[in-house]
Amino acid sequence: MRVLKHLFDKNRRWADQMTADDPQFFQKLSAQQSPQYLWIGCADSRVPATQITGLMPGEIFVHRNIANMVVHTDLNCLSVIQYAVETLGVKHIIVCGHYGCGGVRAAMQNKEYGLLDNWLLHLKDVYRKHETTLNAIDDDSHRYEHFCELNVIEQVYNVCHTTIVQGAWRRGSELSVHGWIYGIGDGLLKDLDLCVTSSDEVQSLYRMAVRE
Repeated sequence: MRVLKHLFDKNRRWADQMTADDPQFFQKLSAQQSPQYLWIGCADSRVPATQITGLMPGEIFVHRNIANMVVHTDLNCLSVIQYAVETLGVKHIIVCGHYGCGGVRAAMQNKEYGLLDNWLLHLKDVYRKHETTLNAIDDDSHRYEHFCELNVIEQVYNVCHTTIVQGAWRRGSELSVHGWIYGIGDGLLKDLDLCVTSSDEVQSLYRMAVRE
């Protein structure tokens, strides 16, 4: 089937419902984009940023990739961060991972995945950095969950060290970087107690977060 009619039908019903709730909704939405939040999350289809935060279209700017990575050579991600910070003026950057992440699990396996292996190398570097702590966890599921958390912490650290965020802080911009994780099994977000608001806080809050 070339045309996915059922998706167009769903779209029509959604648009009709939004208009019924607020007749000016799309008119206001098309006028400007002024979100306060940038969400850097996983591409996993079970973790839709807008729905799980209870926000509406226009309220959150989103970048997603496999395992919510922030790699300093990824111009896609860096361009999103720059646009969000310097053009949209977001106040909060949220790095949100999730338990049960397929990318994180793949990085823990000694298998080949083709092109994906190049991306997973960044995750494997995270594991190697925390190898002593992770290998000390006997239970496989607990080790997996902790790796998901550590990956979020490392990506927050990477966000904080981008020239974009560093520049914003030097200019005195109000900008916070948060580390969260989402539970697919219960639908709840968990704060990893990592919220960085200036360059001076990065190292101390990172050490507290990893607790190593």
